[in-house]
Amino acid sequence: MYEDYQQLTFERRDHGVLLITINRPDKYNAADEVLHGELARVWRDVGADDATRVAVITGAGKAFSAGGDLAMVERMAGNYDGVQHMLREMSDLVYNIIDCDKPIISAINGVAVGAGVVVALLADVAIAAEDAKLGDGHVKLGVAAGDHAAIIWPLLAGMAKARYYLLTGEMVTGAEAERLGMVAKALPRDQVLEEALRVADTLGTGSQQAIRLTKRSLNNWLRSAGPTFDQSAAYEMLTFLGPDVVEGYTALREKRAPRFPSAAD
Repeated sequence: MYEDYQQLTFERRDHGVLLITINRPDKYNAADEVLHGELARVWRDVGADDATRVAVITGAGKAFSAGGDLAMVERMAGNYDGVQHMLREMSDLVYNIIDCDKPIISAINGVAVGAGVVVALLADVAIAAEDAKLGDGHVKLGVAAGDHAAIIWPLLAGMAKARYYLLTGEMVTGAEAERLGMVAKALPRDQVLEEALRVADTLGTGSQQAIRLTKRSLNNWLRSAGPTFDQSAAYEMLTFLGPDVVEGYTALREKRAPRFPSAAD
């Protein structure tokens, strides 16, 4: 079932636990087109996998997933066909996680940005390293915060904090994310995966129907915010067709502060 995945690896463990590892450590697990597509579709496969009761996802090496690959961002800018494809795929990523009937646990072992933070925060149980950094930096790139932000940040952190972090693009540590209620637990980095697997064993040996139906009920909070997400995703893709994103990725390439055309005096 998982043989054709290139940048995700899979390990079956006891009690129906499937350990999924984002495996692009040389790029800090940044999502290019291949990885983004795999993160979007894997949850359908997990849902259809009779041998899996619970999935745990983590990152290889020092990062969970360090955002979108900059080369992918450059290829998308001004590319209508690419933007249209990404809009469908980012919607699949969000809704496939929400609709997967199996519980998903994220073991956030390092930085989580872009598609990585989508998976990290939409997981049913999120366990983060205290020194991990999580964030949605879309505005710093010159595009609207789409992906997952509008659907989940206000629900987890409250509107005041969601507005602050999404409008500024600042990062939040795992310890602060726990304090805000964005993750279930924050632990020393070397304990994160161990604790995620312990929780997975608890869920894998529990009443499967009870756990899955509880997840389904809770995720109606997210489904009710679906129109908000759909709009934010469309706005993100709209801004990929504008001039600010070109300045955003150029500034990142040149390691300088951006000078966005929309903010020119």
